[in-house]
Amino acid sequence: MTLTTENILLVGSILLFLSLFAGKTSYKFGVPLLIFFLGIGMLAGSEGIGGIYYDNPKTAQFIGIVALNFILFSGGLDTDWNSIKPVLWQGVTLSTLGVLVTALSVGLFVHWISDFTLFEGLLLGSIVSSTDSAAVFSVLRSKMLALKGNLRPTLELESGSNDPMAYVLTLSFLGLVIHPESSLLGTIPVFFKQLLLGTLMGFALGRAGKLMINRIRLDYEGLYIVLMIAIMFFSFAATDFVGGNGFLAVYLCAIYLGNQELIHKKKFLKSFDSFAWLMQIVLFLTLGLLVFPRQIVPVIGIGLIISVFLILVARPLSVFLSLYFFRIQTRSKIFISWVGLRGAVPIVFATYPLIAGIDKAPMIFNIVFFISVTSVLIQGTTLSLVARWLGLTLPENLKARTQVDIQLADSIKSVLTEITLPGDNPVIGKQLVQLKLPNTSHISFIERNKKYLTPNGATVLEKNDRLFVLSENKEALKKFCESLEIDPDGLNRKKVEWTGSEPSTA
Repeated sequence: MTLTTENILLVGSILLFLSLFAGKTSYKFGVPLLIFFLGIGMLAGSEGIGGIYYDNPKTAQFIGIVALNFILFSGGLDTDWNSIKPVLWQGVTLSTLGVLVTALSVGLFVHWISDFTLFEGLLLGSIVSSTDSAAVFSVLRSKMLALKGNLRPTLELESGSNDPMAYVLTLSFLGLVIHPESSLLGTIPVFFKQLLLGTLMGFALGRAGKLMINRIRLDYEGLYIVLMIAIMFFSFAATDFVGGNGFLAVYLCAIYLGNQELIHKKKFLKSFDSFAWLMQIVLFLTLGLLVFPRQIVPVIGIGLIISVFLILVARPLSVFLSLYFFRIQTRSKIFISWVGLRGAVPIVFATYPLIAGIDKAPMIFNIVFFISVTSVLIQGTTLSLVARWLGLTLPENLKARTQVDIQLADSIKSVLTEITLPGDNPVIGKQLVQLKLPNTSHISFIERNKKYLTPNGATVLEKNDRLFVLSENKEALKKFCESLEIDPDGLNRKKVEWTGSEPSTA
């Protein structure tokens, strides 16, 4: 079967259905979603039962870039700055120095055991040097691992931020393979230019995006999602246009936006989580279709050797060197080493040599695909076992309590207060997002002209609005009143406090 404009939606929807059902099965058997998605793509391919012929690396690369934008942006939006702040430098070191050490060690090893030139070996090492955010997030969440200390934010920060480094190294060594007469030192300025511009553009566009989202008045709420997508793609494309690292810019822009007060922020988080899942499925299916299983068989031997070296030598070496100056237990370093999952990102990066047309491009692609599959199969399915063996999991009772705390900590309040805005209050006419209200209080609903409305960041306060505010305690209520420029002591208000299951009026 050949994909055409007439049948692509039919085939695509059928594959999506199969992927969703396969994903449900993966939770039962503990197999990472990536394997099911790739497997369905391979079964549907020209050498599988579907018989769909697909051999277009350029289109696959484009799909991969679009998908990675959504995956990185969603991960950044969902990243809590307070949770990653204590592990910021560990994560940054792992995503830069750790990636470099992995690329160099794997590259030298490949050059030593095969007929790959030095630059070809380093190119292969660069492609597989980063952990895959989609694979790590998927495995950690599907297995509901409750880890001790700051292990989880460290792993998620590393996997979400190390793709840009691998991307720069891949392009640098690909250029050296194509032009071997070039100097390795000549790539260093390009390397720093990519990272510097990516960082600056990411934060600058994040700030600009915040102003745009909160100040622009769109007629329909759904258009704000479209606006956020436009900001995401512009962050990548504009940064790439000026010579910076677009993936880094997208991730940093999302982190900035995710930690700001935004209109419709909850809708953004939910929508982009759905987009990220869709993009993961589409990406893995596409890469599965792109692979010809018969071409992988000849590289199984060398692929297995490289995979074992990567898992048991290169990854632990990069982790222990990167975290040498940090006070982290050895068992934690061992576990971080084991969570070095390779997934779709290395396969996407492996399409660059294919498009460039270098001699060993097909072999590199097939080796990278085999390494990614073995990494997820071996490491992804044993994460829980290794974590328990190292004593890094929380007890079941504490695990359950922690999960409840995570879900409810931001929403449970103890004091309900009714506040009426006087006509001369300076906040009248302002949007809620402009007031910088404390997180310890929340406006549950507003009574206006004998009607009730649920507020969001775009809601404009009006004269004589009755605000029903949930606060954690009296101190939180005081801070909230200060944000509204109201004296909490002289306020005429009705307060309801919970002392048990039933509220009592005070």
